Amino acid sequence: MQTIRVAEARKESAVGREVRLQGWVRTRRDSKGGFSFLELNDGSSLANIQVIADGSLANYESEVKHLAAGCSVTVEGLVKASPAKGQATEVQATRIIVHGGADAETYPLQKKNHSFEFLRTIGHLRPRTNTFGAVARVRNCVSRSIHSFFQEEGFLYIHAPIITASDCEGAGEMFKVTTLDLANVPKAAGAIDFAQDFFDRPAFLTVSGQLQAEIFACSLGKVYTFGPTFRAENSNTSRHLAEFWMIEPEMAFFELTDNMALAERFLKRIFADVLAQCPEDMQFFRERIEPTAIETLERIVTSEFVRLTYTEAVDILKASGQAFEFPVEWGHDLQAEHERYLTEQKFQKPVILYDYPKSIKAFYMRLNDDNRTVRAMDVLVPKVGEIIGGSQREERLDVLEARMREQKLDPANYWWYTDLRRYGTVPHSGFGLGLERVVQFITGMANIRDVIPFPRTPGSAEF
Repeated sequence: MQTIRVAEARKESAVGREVRLQGWVRTRRDSKGGFSFLELNDGSSLANIQVIADGSLANYESEVKHLAAGCSVTVEGLVKASPAKGQATEVQATRIIVHGGADAETYPLQKKNHSFEFLRTIGHLRPRTNTFGAVARVRNCVSRSIHSFFQEEGFLYIHAPIITASDCEGAGEMFKVTTLDLANVPKAAGAIDFAQDFFDRPAFLTVSGQLQAEIFACSLGKVYTFGPTFRAENSNTSRHLAEFWMIEPEMAFFELTDNMALAERFLKRIFADVLAQCPEDMQFFRERIEPTAIETLERIVTSEFVRLTYTEAVDILKASGQAFEFPVEWGHDLQAEHERYLTEQKFQKPVILYDYPKSIKAFYMRLNDDNRTVRAMDVLVPKVGEIIGGSQREERLDVLEARMREQKLDPANYWWYTDLRRYGTVPHSGFGLGLERVVQFITGMANIRDVIPFPRTPGSAEF
């Protein structure tokens, strides 16, 4: 007898096999004929499998008839073709082992329609619901697709540090890492004496692995990082997390056009894989969360992304006749409403904007010959706007140092980064994709806290 997952037992090819299933009871209903129907789920699929528990089972009266939602069991039995509509198979149990009970009076998931806000308060149990099981499977599919894509494209997977002394974004919203006694902080000349701290200097949780990835790209050609990043931004919105996962490829000898082409292939691959590998879960999201979830991904996979300069986009927005909440002015960052107009109304497909004003972009982005814009790019998709941000990096030492000083950064603190421009500098590019942002887009979930297993937000680090 083989132990298999519910997803496999639900296939017609499993009929006639003696199997062992292990999971959690979703429901139990008893028949007047002296047997019970159990709905069993183990997380391998959205749907449950029906288990027929006959009254002749040794523990039927003592245990099986008392099973409730949340109980954990092992079921041994024969997979049979099911006469019931909507399911190909069912299991005739020959033995049921009860591992753990769940009090029907106190088990929080007795109801079927809990709010997402409530489910965030029971983060240890919410993966047992249909929605969060589906989110977890889609997230897993996306993560696997990301690795497969880059490995097939000849990239090396690099682990960037989580603790860093460098601020990649220059925003200053970083979590500090210290072993100093906060009740008795040592000081020297009126300031904190970091010479007594663990790293002998101020240290932080990283906001990006980009700068470190550039080191390896300038030695190994094409690399990518995929790991947690942190922002100490005191924001309680549906789009912000304090801890989230970032995918950041960096490529030597790539100019901006190469970067844009890679980003387009990358997104299409992720969306195509989700459609092919998670059809049941995507159908669930279409029926329960976002009616256009599947169609949106299908359109993106088959479309050609529009390429548009920031300046051209500003002209289009100003001539649109739309009453935007935020005015459109050259030199200001575009808002989500502007980005959505371009993708949903003007072009009805993804748009890659590039050549942004240097005043609103980071120091490491390559300065254009006009001295007003940099070789930045944002990939915009319908419904959310920006989903990828990237650029061609500044490879010229003198220009890079000048840009650092413009943004009040001391080049001496980035000596290793500037060294890359001293010794064998090359044109190179990269971009970043937030894992939670793309999973939220795919599933249509309204709040980003519902697409990460354990959301970290201001005042919340419970689980």
